[in-house]
Amino acid sequence: METESGADFFPDCNTGPGMDEQQQMHASNRPAEHITILLPGGLIAPEEMKAVIAVAARFDLSCYATTAQNLRLLGATRENLDEIKRMLKDSGFHLKEAGRFPKPKVCIGLPYCKLGLADTFALSKRILERFGNRSGVKPKWKIALSGCPACCTGSKLVDVGVVATRKGFDVFAGGKGGLQPKTGKRIARAVSEGEVVEMIGRLADYHAAHTGKKQRMFKLLGREDFPFPVEDGEGDAPAHR
Repeated sequence: METESGADFFPDCNTGPGMDEQQQMHASNRPAEHITILLPGGLIAPEEMKAVIAVAARFDLSCYATTAQNLRLLGATRENLDEIKRMLKDSGFHLKEAGRFPKPKVCIGLPYCKLGLADTFALSKRILERFGNRSGVKPKWKIALSGCPACCTGSKLVDVGVVATRKGFDVFAGGKGGLQPKTGKRIARAVSEGEVVEMIGRLADYHAAHTGKKQRMFKLLGREDFPFPVEDGEGDAPAHR
């Protein structure tokens, strides 16, 4: 029985080990420009998909679903980059740009997950309605929302993580991934949705006030004026269930 190779699924992917000299030369000459479309909650409507497909087809772009739940268009050139951005903005999309308030990464939560304890899409929408128009936000500041203590969105591995429990929301700060990952520290237990939104606002203000070019939140946890008490121990201790 014949099997399909990876090249059958990705005919344009001529990168990685095993490339011959001609393929390597072709890959190195490819345009490296890309555009990231922000998708609140990781959601995209059918009509929006049609608009993206039309742009991608016109400019021969590839669509990549990012780990941050956005959509990245690959293969643009310097010559057509501005036109692609204009077409996407005219279709109502927001594009990733320096200084934008971070879009929370979310799991599907209630009512779609049987383990879900909260509506993560609704909380994400509330956060973006409150802070989405902020500009000048420093880089390296990420938010994730989890609808239960399983933390499918990695809420303890980002700068601000929110985890739904049966008693409310637990909030974590100072997590990060990368080469030297750190687990976030719990800074609040069993708070309400409204309190979560207020805490995110205070944390955003604090990060901006104490950060120059860019900085992860974990570097600020030890300051005496940090706005919330930081629990001892790692944030991977069991949350309220």
